[in-house]
Amino acid sequence: MNTNRKILFIVTLMLMGLAVATITNVALNFREYGYNNAIEKSKMTAEIVRDGLTAHMVNGIMDKREFFLSNIANIKDVQSLWIVRSNKVVEQHGEGLDNERPRDAIDRKVLKEGVIVREIREDAKNAVLRVTIPYIATAYGNPNCLSCHNAKEGDVLGAISMEFNINDIRQTGAMTIAKIFAINVIFIIIALWVTNHYFKPYMKLFENLQHGIKRARTGDFSFRFTTSLKDAGSEVAEQMNTLFQKMEETFGGIKQNLNTFASRSNISCSDPLSSATIIIQELSDVYKFKKTIELDGDKETIYGRFIYILKEKFDFSHFALYEVDKNTKERKLIYITDHKSFCLPIADQNSMECRAYRTASDVYSTDFPNLCSNCAEDKEYSCIPFNINDDLSLVLSYSAKDKKTIEAMNLFLPSIKNYFEAAKAVIESRTLMDKLRDSSLRDGATRLYNRRFLEEFIDKSSEQALRSNISYAILMIDIDYFKMVNDTYGHDSGDKVIKHLADLLQENIRKADLAIRYGGEEFLVLLYNTTPEGATQVAEKIRMRFSEKKFQFGNDTVVKTLSIGVAHFPSQADSIWKVIKYADLALYEGKHSGRNRVIEFESSMHSGDQF
Repeated sequence: MNTNRKILFIVTLMLMGLAVATITNVALNFREYGYNNAIEKSKMTAEIVRDGLTAHMVNGIMDKREFFLSNIANIKDVQSLWIVRSNKVVEQHGEGLDNERPRDAIDRKVLKEGVIVREIREDAKNAVLRVTIPYIATAYGNPNCLSCHNAKEGDVLGAISMEFNINDIRQTGAMTIAKIFAINVIFIIIALWVTNHYFKPYMKLFENLQHGIKRARTGDFSFRFTTSLKDAGSEVAEQMNTLFQKMEETFGGIKQNLNTFASRSNISCSDPLSSATIIIQELSDVYKFKKTIELDGDKETIYGRFIYILKEKFDFSHFALYEVDKNTKERKLIYITDHKSFCLPIADQNSMECRAYRTASDVYSTDFPNLCSNCAEDKEYSCIPFNINDDLSLVLSYSAKDKKTIEAMNLFLPSIKNYFEAAKAVIESRTLMDKLRDSSLRDGATRLYNRRFLEEFIDKSSEQALRSNISYAILMIDIDYFKMVNDTYGHDSGDKVIKHLADLLQENIRKADLAIRYGGEEFLVLLYNTTPEGATQVAEKIRMRFSEKKFQFGNDTVVKTLSIGVAHFPSQADSIWKVIKYADLALYEGKHSGRNRVIEFESSMHSGDQF
């Protein structure tokens, strides 16, 4: 039902309600008026009969009263009339005429109680009002009833009963009501016509506005409003058309631009305006994230913020983030929510064993049973690769207990990728900075850390090592008679010797240990948490293997040796720099005692005021 019909329906109901109320009120009032008029007539008739009977009594012609009563009964609308005597009057004057005895229970009730009784009898054809009025004895009226009757004040002397035909009143009332009803019907028809004539254009405009706004909610502002009104309604339609035209031009461009992001956002709302609000909010969050990480100094901090987003915004409870070095194919774990790995160890050793990285595509366990053979998860999981640049890639893995939960988590992927896209340039920049810094901390020829790195390392690690009870064995290494190689065979030959020693050091120490090019032909090795015996064994192993190498310089075969000094932190000194100096003294001792040997530092090698 449209608005116009609703209004007409409501107006009709209101007018019909008013008509029914009016007709009902008129009918009740008319009926009440007719009954009251008949009752008043009955009272007048009763007084006339009483006065007439009194006159007959005074004049001594009571035997003539029947004629009088019959004439009274012929009054218009009086259908029948009779009088009855009370027992006191019967005792004094006799029973009277035959028709003066009580006829029914109403007569007897009135004689007994002295009250007026009214009764209406109605059927489809007739309506009769029965009224029975008592005559009460009193000495204060005119005539004085007690002068003629042996009665007391207030006794019932008799009663008069009358039946009035009120059918004419009912018929008159019905005709009146019919006329009023017809007038109301005519008025309702006229009112509805007037309402429809003047309100219909406004209702059409309203429906037009409603339809246009409904289409606008879906992002369609091409609708134009029409109306036949010439007043304010026409202005409203014109203003709405202007507004919609501007909205169509403006929102059309916004919608087209936002669609670039909508395809990568978790938008479940079909309303473009609401979708735009959600996208703009997400872009705002991503922008804030990007502005924050742009001021972060290293990749680790950026990764930490991304992990925070996964936990707090997307409510991921079990996930892992990996960093893949595309050059070495090594995959490094950055973060995992618990100690249970997603993948078998082989995937960390060789990133090509990771299906997501190898295929550069999203991997969903819901796509196919046992999709990734190297996944150690016994739950539903998803693995998502993110390419940063030609050297670096990230892999995000997350899991859930069932298919429904993982599919709900997958809905967040477009938004998560937005965050990665925002972080991509910053991570790439920090990676480049790390490379530049790493280059500045490494020796160009050997790719070992240089003395600058050693200085930063010692500054950061000395106090922590003392607090954590961490020990280091320091090996100071020097190539015996290295200058002779440069002088005899040239610096290129000398570089080969240096490079071989650097490779040899890397091969014979652990990942936790550090190998540093300390000077021209001097190298320093920091052995992490090792015993004096273990340090000596490593030093002897390096010395022996280096002496086994035969260098071919032109036609000459050359064998070189090493001298190594060993000292220990913190057992021999509470400063790593002091221990390095001690190792250097031990090396000096080895040089002067024949070279090609490993010498442990002893306190006798320095004077007490030397440091």
